Amino acid sequence: MKVAIMQPYLFPYIGYFQLIKAVDIFVIHDDVQFIQRGWINRNRILNNNTEFLFSLPVKKASSDTLINQIEWADSFQSDKKKLIIQIENFYKKAPYFESAFQVIKNILENEEQNLSMFIKNALLQINEFLNIKTKVFINSELGTNKNLKGQARVIDIVQFFDGLYYFNPIGGMDLYDSKAFHEKGLDLSFIRTQNIHYNQNKGEFIPFLSIIDVMMFNSKENIEILLETFDIIKQ
Repeated sequence: MKVAIMQPYLFPYIGYFQLIKAVDIFVIHDDVQFIQRGWINRNRILNNNTEFLFSLPVKKASSDTLINQIEWADSFQSDKKKLIIQIENFYKKAPYFESAFQVIKNILENEEQNLSMFIKNALLQINEFLNIKTKVFINSELGTNKNLKGQARVIDIVQFFDGLYYFNPIGGMDLYDSKAFHEKGLDLSFIRTQNIHYNQNKGEFIPFLSIIDVMMFNSKENIEILLETFDIIKQ
């Protein structure tokens, strides 16, 4: 059983979905500290050949508030309607606008107020669109040991599912000690996204934008190829 664990992100880049597809079990790590001005509730899309940072507001909370305790701000309804209009205006001439926009619009019209659950729903809808069959769980709903920290907590979650393999993005390589995993009978691997390039209007290609951009400019068949465009680094 292959397991991956990541914090929830709103419309993350394609590498996030490469990780989901590469495993059997994907766990949304929602019971850790919410980082203000992080990437959980914002991302980047394309506007007139330049990157555009969008953000959906959350209610103010103390610095030790967990992600699963965060709710959208009172202006969420109006702000997400504005974002829907912006996405439509930015991408209405994209070749796959019709199919992609319907998915994005459905996601943003969800009335869920809890940030974690809203993002979980978004990930599930995008997974369905991309034909990703991985089972998705949210950690706060599991019987894992919430008192553990860092690497020990990751190992506990993997073992909860009787997993034998843990996958993580390449950026987290310095966070883990492969010996600790091997001592528990676990393999540790990292996914490194290859150089992905696709036709993105007529400007210079801007990499690592939200999955929204990928869906707008690529057929489902081509996205399936892009989802496999990565290397696995074993430790």
